[in-house]
Amino acid sequence: MKLLSNNALKAAVILSGAGLLAAACSTTSVPSEPEVVVEERVVYQPQPFDEALYERADAMLSRNVAGLVFRTSVNTNWVSDSLFWYSVNTPEGPDYYLVDAAEQYKTPLFDANRLAQMLSIAQGDEADAIAPEELRISRIEVLEDGALMSFEYDGEKWAMDRETYQLTALQDSGNDVSTPRNSITSPDGRYAAYIQDWNLWVRDMESGDDIQLTEDGEYRFGYATDSQGWTNSDRPILKWSRTGHMISTYQLDERKVGEMHMLRTADGRPELISWPYMLPGDEDAPMHHRVVIDVENRSMVRLNMEPDHQRTSNCCGLTRGRDWADNQFIDDNRKLAFVSTSRDYKEVTLRIADLETGEVRDIYHERDELFIETNLNSRGVPNWRVMYHEGTFIWFTRQPEWGHLYLHDIETGVLINSITEGEWNVSDIVRLDTDAGRVWFTGVGMDPDRDPYEEYLYSIGLDGTGLKLHTPDEGHHRVSMSPDATFYVDTFSRMDREPVTVLRDGFGEILMTLEEADISRLLDAGWNFPTPFSAKARDGETDIYGLMFKPSNFDPAKQYPIINSIYPGPQVGSVGTRGFAHSRRGQAQALAELGFIVVQIDALGTPMRSRSFHTAYYGDMSDNGLPDQIAAMQQLAERYDFIDIDRAGMYGHSGGGFATAAAMFNHPDFFKVGVAGAGNMDNAGYTFYWGEKFQGPFEEFEDGTTSFTNQALQLQVENLSGHLLLSYGTLDNNVHPNTTKQVIDALIAHNKDFDLIVMPNRNHGYANESYKLRRTWDYFVRHLHGMEPPKEYEFK
Repeated sequence: MKLLSNNALKAAVILSGAGLLAAACSTTSVPSEPEVVVEERVVYQPQPFDEALYERADAMLSRNVAGLVFRTSVNTNWVSDSLFWYSVNTPEGPDYYLVDAAEQYKTPLFDANRLAQMLSIAQGDEADAIAPEELRISRIEVLEDGALMSFEYDGEKWAMDRETYQLTALQDSGNDVSTPRNSITSPDGRYAAYIQDWNLWVRDMESGDDIQLTEDGEYRFGYATDSQGWTNSDRPILKWSRTGHMISTYQLDERKVGEMHMLRTADGRPELISWPYMLPGDEDAPMHHRVVIDVENRSMVRLNMEPDHQRTSNCCGLTRGRDWADNQFIDDNRKLAFVSTSRDYKEVTLRIADLETGEVRDIYHERDELFIETNLNSRGVPNWRVMYHEGTFIWFTRQPEWGHLYLHDIETGVLINSITEGEWNVSDIVRLDTDAGRVWFTGVGMDPDRDPYEEYLYSIGLDGTGLKLHTPDEGHHRVSMSPDATFYVDTFSRMDREPVTVLRDGFGEILMTLEEADISRLLDAGWNFPTPFSAKARDGETDIYGLMFKPSNFDPAKQYPIINSIYPGPQVGSVGTRGFAHSRRGQAQALAELGFIVVQIDALGTPMRSRSFHTAYYGDMSDNGLPDQIAAMQQLAERYDFIDIDRAGMYGHSGGGFATAAAMFNHPDFFKVGVAGAGNMDNAGYTFYWGEKFQGPFEEFEDGTTSFTNQALQLQVENLSGHLLLSYGTLDNNVHPNTTKQVIDALIAHNKDFDLIVMPNRNHGYANESYKLRRTWDYFVRHLHGMEPPKEYEFK
């Protein structure tokens, strides 16, 4: 029997005479609804939900299960071409091992008992001996032959003979120079660059001297400023040269950029916060005036070119790790190679600047009629490399359909040959050996019989010959290579299989197993692996992939509501890593424990597949891949009788909040309940880099509409019929709450019922706060199960 209608569950329903209101819930073991007789009338009351299930869900939260997984985090440090040490997490703390790859020999890096004893003696406090289990050392270095190591313990630096355990205190040079806050240190540690009064400075970490590198920086026209609208910080954005002390950066002109405003909740008057934040269609854009600074010579050259747009050649943001992306010092720091990207992301140009004259030469130009990506991973390092002395460069493009590497002539830009090809994608360039004429890269989708998102390590000659697979075992691979690429430390796993870490030779053969993950405590806690699945997209032909989460007390004889945990792209999908993870987006397993089937599906519009797949809803972001999500959920229900497709919900945060609201407005017959947090409900009110890239350039039409009208959710609320819970943080400087408020205003204008949580003084990252999690759980329990959740459940 189906669940009562939404209205019946929402209000107390009074039946006249002796009439009875019967309700049945087909999930979990739920008795018939209780009846309260009042003056010969029967009043409906929801069945209380079992608090024990909340406690079970609580136990599955990422913060509670993270400490139940061991021997998975292997951190490799190469000492030489064949010698390395690594640390690995264990229940007792980190263990350390030294491995001779050539001899296939593994030994503890040190004996904790002996080291603790010797440290106690060396510190002259044997009476208060250091307990081995409490020994925590840091900043470990191992010398090339492995005989000596150095480390820091309790603020003191020591050197140790690994055979005799003789300790030598390393005298401080007397240099007590502190590292400036929000600074970026040069690769050799000599200088730390930081911003002061809109200018770029460095601190000499040997002398302690502070050196001003620029002098004409001013408010909103500062050097190395990290002000990207949707994200900002006090840390400079720059690129240090690998050797020497050269800095590539910019002077950011945002003097005419429009502002965004928020109010910080406070006693008395709220505090106004304003900052530059460009929206799609704004005329005045933040621009980069490129400069290169020679720290040693205290000199700066401005590149002789028009200012660049505040862009990187792939999503998202300007930095990759600590570096300003799309910059490469070449020709012994005499030149800089860089990529300029157009405002609409349709054009990129590879350029080389002479760092003595500032003259800039265009090397290669590419245009894509939709948008360009030089790496398909969100925040991946752009996949281009200049080999200046060889007279060539590697270029990544997915013209016409798949992302591959190509070799070009550096003088003419002319294509020499394709390096990789086929119906699959290069993911990341991980090593380039110009002497050997070979490039190592990770790739996805090469084997049609495996998950097309799993990453494998390959290498190939720059002439496109000699392709090698270095990680043949099925799974998602994370690899650390020896300096000469003779050996590989490979940690691989699958979504339904825990990690194993092995040592491989250059041919991919396993030489020895280093670690096997210990997830016994996780399994003892009741955790289950999610179930990978595939289905067909809206066209009935394209394969799409996902994960299904079941409650740990799953009973196939019962029927469960189905909830979609969504992130629609375009920069990432819902599923995330194809390797093992103890927890996934949206605390999916925890939610499943409340008697739901939870799914995550990478639909059309998400990356790592073909160009057509990724750009499927370009120009209408409110599509969000929802027809594919629905198609896959319906196919799962046809496959599995335990899914009640008539009780379907969705939830998500940020882009997932946008998708959830769109699902509730545009697919009301399918989705009955939605929880939408921090959504960019109208991308005309979100950062220009996002909307102008994935929706397209902002255009105004004669009928009063714009090129963004079709995705603006405040114009799509009229069909809402289910239960919708909206939320936003009042200090969300990424996705400003204004677009959610526009949706709220439209819902009120259309006389629609909805629910709202306002999170005061929260920025964009409130999704995993206990209050927000509890209210999300309550909402699905109340409206999909038709039961009353525990009142104000407190997380353990």
